[in-house]
Amino acid sequence: AALLPRPVRGLSDRLYCGRRVCYEVLGVSRQASKAEIARAYRQLARQYHPDRYRGEPASSEGSGAQAAHERFLLIAAAYETLKDEETRKDYDYMLDHPEEYYRHYYHYYSRRLAPKVDVTIVILVTVCAISVFQFFSWWSSYNEAINYLASVPKYRIQATEIARQQGLINKTKEKGKNRRSKEEIREEEEEIIKDIIKNKIDIKGGYQKPKIYDILLFQILLAPFYWCKYVVWYCWWIYCFRIKGQEYGVEEKLYIIRRYMKMSQSQFDSLEDHQKETFLERQLWIRENYEVYKREQEEELKKKMAMDPRWKRYRRWMKNEGPGRLTFIDD
Repeated sequence: AALLPRPVRGLSDRLYCGRRVCYEVLGVSRQASKAEIARAYRQLARQYHPDRYRGEPASSEGSGAQAAHERFLLIAAAYETLKDEETRKDYDYMLDHPEEYYRHYYHYYSRRLAPKVDVTIVILVTVCAISVFQFFSWWSSYNEAINYLASVPKYRIQATEIARQQGLINKTKEKGKNRRSKEEIREEEEEIIKDIIKNKIDIKGGYQKPKIYDILLFQILLAPFYWCKYVVWYCWWIYCFRIKGQEYGVEEKLYIIRRYMKMSQSQFDSLEDHQKETFLERQLWIRENYEVYKREQEEELKKKMAMDPRWKRYRRWMKNEGPGRLTFIDD
């Protein structure tokens, strides 16, 4: 009885070839090579393909075009299972260990539902697309800032004076064939003024001139370098100001103030120079001084809100009407 062939248990209708053994479907042994499996599949596919079927018996279970179609699908499923080394390894493990149901289901559906495209390529394309969008968006913001500064009289007068000193703006009338229209001259002067503003004025904050190293792609590539740089800087900070007890310099004081204010580097750079000088004069890098400054700013903000007509109307509305009542008052 032990020598008789035993039926394979643990096969499921929803996995691989269902209740049939894929090797038996193709008529090969478990030791068959990939070439033998491919050869068996081609022979059976030619025999049971619906386009080639001419009415011969399709299988031992039935006959007809429907049976031939079902048999062809079973042959294709068996070949898909055995042609891949990893899938074949999982299938052989299922035949040898039929009791591990959950493992078989996990391996089967994880391979069936796995994306066909490499995830690395998808991530790389996404990062590149975001980086390109970032770069062009920053350039658009920078050009908007330049156009705004060119319309401000303060900067426009200074840029015009510099252009005249450098001989870039020629007020003499042009004659002959080279004579241009007023519109062309105005456009050229406008471009000259914008170029001077770009070169002479350092725009900081969120509208600074975009740099290619600030986009996401380069930030990811340079992340190990930035991390090592931060570790070295932090160790230097601990050694100089914690161990040796050196006094803070101007840059270190501004860094501590920025950390207290919870501002990013670009936000802090957008502040005016006189504001930073005020911070240094009041010694805001000392925690107690910063707390006093913070309370003063909060009190000043409350006074401004108390004198603001809009906030007065809002408080009056909250007192008289309330948020749960509908009115037709324009305010």
